[in-house]
Amino acid sequence: MWTAERCVKAAVTLVAVGMSVYHLTIALIGAPQAFFFRGTHLLFAMTLVFLLYPSFRNSGRSEGELHDDAGGIIGAAKTAHASWLDWLLIAATATMIFYVWWNHEHLITRFVYVEDPETIELVLGTIFTLLVLEATRRVIGWALPLTAIIFLVYGLFNVRPQQIIEIMYLTTEGIFGPTLGVSATFVIMFVLFGSFMERTGVGKLFMDFALSLTGHTAGGPGKVAVVSSSLFGTVSGSAVANVLVDGPITIPLMKRSGFRPPFAAAVEAVASTGGQIMPPIMGAAAFVMAEFLAVSYFQVTIWALIPAILYYVTVFFAVHFEAKRVGLLGLPRSEIPRLGQVMRERGHLFIPILIVLSGLIAGYSAPYCALAGTFSCVPVAMLRKSTRAGINWRTVGDALEEGAKNAIAVALACACAGIIIGVIFLTGAAMDFTAVVVKLAKEMLPLALMLTMLAGIVLGMGMPTTPAYIVMVSLLVPALIKLGAPVPAAHMFAFYFAILSAITPPVALAVYAAAGLAKAKLWESGWAAVRVGAAAFIVPFMFIYEPALLMINGWDEWHVSLLGFISASIGCICLAAGLHGYLLAPARRWERVLLVIAALLLIAPELISSLVGLGLLAAVAVNQKLLARAKPAAASRPAVK
Repeated sequence: MWTAERCVKAAVTLVAVGMSVYHLTIALIGAPQAFFFRGTHLLFAMTLVFLLYPSFRNSGRSEGELHDDAGGIIGAAKTAHASWLDWLLIAATATMIFYVWWNHEHLITRFVYVEDPETIELVLGTIFTLLVLEATRRVIGWALPLTAIIFLVYGLFNVRPQQIIEIMYLTTEGIFGPTLGVSATFVIMFVLFGSFMERTGVGKLFMDFALSLTGHTAGGPGKVAVVSSSLFGTVSGSAVANVLVDGPITIPLMKRSGFRPPFAAAVEAVASTGGQIMPPIMGAAAFVMAEFLAVSYFQVTIWALIPAILYYVTVFFAVHFEAKRVGLLGLPRSEIPRLGQVMRERGHLFIPILIVLSGLIAGYSAPYCALAGTFSCVPVAMLRKSTRAGINWRTVGDALEEGAKNAIAVALACACAGIIIGVIFLTGAAMDFTAVVVKLAKEMLPLALMLTMLAGIVLGMGMPTTPAYIVMVSLLVPALIKLGAPVPAAHMFAFYFAILSAITPPVALAVYAAAGLAKAKLWESGWAAVRVGAAAFIVPFMFIYEPALLMINGWDEWHVSLLGFISASIGCICLAAGLHGYLLAPARRWERVLLVIAALLLIAPELISSLVGLGLLAAVAVNQKLLARAKPAAASRPAVK
């Protein structure tokens, strides 16, 4: 019997699969005119939002839902029961987008004749803007819609209301702007790729691969979390998604081996968050950055490579030093899969990632590479009996549906961010804000960087990475560039701090998810995450002052990049040692202070400071070595009677 619940479920499946098939087809044959392409993308996304996130709580959506950095729900939710109001909102959305489609030629040429919007266009534009705000509120909460409303109110005091509605609804500079284009062109393709990878068993490959490499070492389960989360992050781009895939396996392993629950939660949260900055496939904001800077996506991955490695070096050694300090061992060899066996049985599942990476290196467009990777997932999984089980047409359908659902939050975030960008474009607010930041910073780049860091963390607390990055680029990055920061470095700086809110209390969604799995206290887990990921708060300052770490000039300055990387890596290890109280042996308080100072000196890209930092590191290491030798000697002397 077709109940209301089953009808809604069928509608969700039909719309979600249709959305995925549409974008796969467009990636193959090419995109139509912007109004049609972006409008279709937004229509699919808003329809799914109103079906999956109903108007009334008692219509099926469970209370207490927590949304991740990509807008997905943490934990299982009840099946949505769309009410008559939700169906009315879907009809209204379709009507207003159809109006833009029907009149697109007129909208393109109207500026030639300097025509004012008609009354019906102003009414439709007002309603459509409100619908976008409401859909965004449902899927990612109040923070971003409230920010957009503040900008709209600001715009009303500076320009005519008709101009605001016109730019939002009737041009490709507002809601249908470039940010929505990025979601429609890049983001959904890589989300689909990640969905197909997950459905074909790549998660188990990553876990077994990490176990075989690091499971037997001190604190092995923690290192497994670091390695597997960095690998899974290349296909998910979502911190909370990483936690929910890896965490149920790695967190119990860490607790069983002796790690305290808050530390286990912190390791998984920090390692999962780094997935958004880990090439070759990063978070959605990386695609927006490529669009803003008019560079290839592959270029963005080159910029991110060394900083991402430094991030994971710190997390890896934080786990190592904590394990050594507490005296934890690795997993028994009997519980660890052999690397050769893992690669023989599942290693071929790396092929889709290699296809995407090879295509990017060869110069093909990112959507086309994602399309090729997506199409290869199922055939590659069918190559061997060990990965063939359970792969069928249902797998394809589920991947198409899940991919579309995972993309809707980014689509709405980009549409809502388009409202903010439209107001900034119309009022010239960016220039005013840049002047204010420059004045507050008193022409000093370090102070401007600190202001931008704080703004990024605060913005990221209430909204996903992509819109937080977009707002920072619109308002803060121009000030950094004006004060002398290289353009790519300024954008990467904003990108990093938009991401780090996922592990920064009080709103740290990745930590919330991990703490729930570890049954640990939120605040204790949050501060442990800050300690584990401490280098992530310093690395962005490094590449501002040493742009060679981003390889901005390609391989022309490889020796500078290499020396900077080596120095920064040693600095990150010193920082982890100082914060966790262990180097070659448990560190005393004064040794921990020296290690932190050495870390800061090594991170600075100067020869003298690096040499002083190495000297301090050597002093601590020699002292611990001498003490270690003295203890056995003292223990071997006969007792004095």
